[in-house]
Amino acid sequence: MSGDKEPIIRVENFTAAYGDNVIIDNISFEVYRGEVFVILGGSGCGKSTVLKHMIGLYEPAAGKILIDGEDIAASSGEDRLKILKKIGVAYQSGALFGSMTILENLRLSLEEYTDLSPDAMDLISLMKLKLVGLSGSEHKMPSELSGGMQKRAALARAMALDPFILFLDEPSAGLDPITSAELDQLILRLARSLKITFVVVTHELPSIYTIADRVIMLDKRVKGIVATGKPQDLRDHSDNPWVRQFFNREVESEVAA
Repeated sequence: MSGDKEPIIRVENFTAAYGDNVIIDNISFEVYRGEVFVILGGSGCGKSTVLKHMIGLYEPAAGKILIDGEDIAASSGEDRLKILKKIGVAYQSGALFGSMTILENLRLSLEEYTDLSPDAMDLISLMKLKLVGLSGSEHKMPSELSGGMQKRAALARAMALDPFILFLDEPSAGLDPITSAELDQLILRLARSLKITFVVVTHELPSIYTIADRVIMLDKRVKGIVATGKPQDLRDHSDNPWVRQFFNREVESEVAA
């Protein structure tokens, strides 16, 4: 968790823009090694934009994103590949390749980035599936799995190269409450047992209260961070009415009253 306060990610004076449209303006924050860190906020606040920059899909308009001390946007070639091998990503939809079995999906990155034998790749893939509770599903197609199982398979694939940071984009989206709660417990178990650092984008309050060691809250009105801390503390003690409104699921008229 964050007790030793060792940053594994540093976001420094970061600005994100699409053309002249500034989405995020000059924010800074740190993610500590081993914690579950949640980026949250209302619709259109830039949550997914921040995540896409953190995993190197886009280049910041200004500022730096340092992964284990290395600037991901400024890197290229072998240096960039070295950084990317430290992270894994599970997208909102799961993004599994529908024409491949679950095992073949997991083997993709191992085939691309390692010189392991086919048997070793199979063994690693099966171990990752066991970690997420999907033993026996390796020869199924993604379409044969439930939504929750697809999310678990995507998580297993993200762990194929043993990254020490996992980025999850809306992991609970589209799941029923029970399946969502099971996924929350899986995230916690992986974080605690494997010491993986999680960066999670979500607006699902039950998940936030369950998994988050710490959160940052974005607000599109200020194009930046309006709150940082433990979600329960922000719910009960924030001096920002809109932050309390979000965490307590209150409509604006109730807050105003």
